[in-house]
Amino acid sequence: MDTPVFKGRLFPWLLLLPSLMVLAVFLYYPAVQTLRLSATASNLITGNARFVGWENFTDLLRDPSYVQSAALTLLFCALVVSLGLLVSLSLALLASSVRRGARWYRLALIYPYALSPAIAATLWLFLFNPEVGMVNTVLGDLLGIRPRWLDTPGLAFGLVVMAAVWKNVGYNVAFYIAAIQNLPKDVLEAARIDGAWGSRMFWRILFPLLSPMTFFLVFANLTYALFESFALVDILTKGGPVMGSGGATRFLMFRLYTDGIENYKTGFGAAQAVLMFLGVALITLAQFRFAGRRVQYGA
Repeated sequence: MDTPVFKGRLFPWLLLLPSLMVLAVFLYYPAVQTLRLSATASNLITGNARFVGWENFTDLLRDPSYVQSAALTLLFCALVVSLGLLVSLSLALLASSVRRGARWYRLALIYPYALSPAIAATLWLFLFNPEVGMVNTVLGDLLGIRPRWLDTPGLAFGLVVMAAVWKNVGYNVAFYIAAIQNLPKDVLEAARIDGAWGSRMFWRILFPLLSPMTFFLVFANLTYALFESFALVDILTKGGPVMGSGGATRFLMFRLYTDGIENYKTGFGAAQAVLMFLGVALITLAQFRFAGRRVQYGA
């Protein structure tokens, strides 16, 4: 069979033109503008822009509060990704073994993802309110303690991590359930006949077969932790409480928003966006370079 080819060189580009126009307007042009702004000392209100070269980047890297925000962001992302995937895979395996009422059980697991981040954060804010929250009411009645969840740095950081994991668990469960339902039945049956059960069955058979889905979800959860958890931080803690030279939950995305939008330092915010992009790119390259080798496609 002959391979279909375009008769002219212009026609393929005409077919790509609508997509290229959308990418140029909403991706390439903003990216170029961000790079341009990162080299200026500009103000969102006055519109004045003065070329400063690398000054924004050097100021950021020398700022102890920015270094602290970067370290806290890395820790936050590591916890959200690892805990999120661990909890989601466990729940997906349990959901896949349910026979009666499986549809409603899976719907209950996926439901948190349907909530907007703002609504999810508001729910957690009411639940963990130190004075009238349900969690402290129960803890006070049973154990006589009322932790200051939003005022203690360690507790506030842990609360944001738990909220982020809970919010995204439905997304992970949906993908894991789909992957588990499409596992090759003959491979699983052969493993059971050979005596693979329990943890041995999981680590030797199930986990390698699920590695492509896990590899994808690592990046999806990393993107979520870096960017989509902004609303949780904004509503729950506002970047606080104070810890060291910054806030205990003042992650890079929240800091970018406060510096670039609230404080009108667009050049400074653009430099932070560029540094975040470079960091994500390095993590992605490292993930493909080292972890990608362990992904097993096919049975």
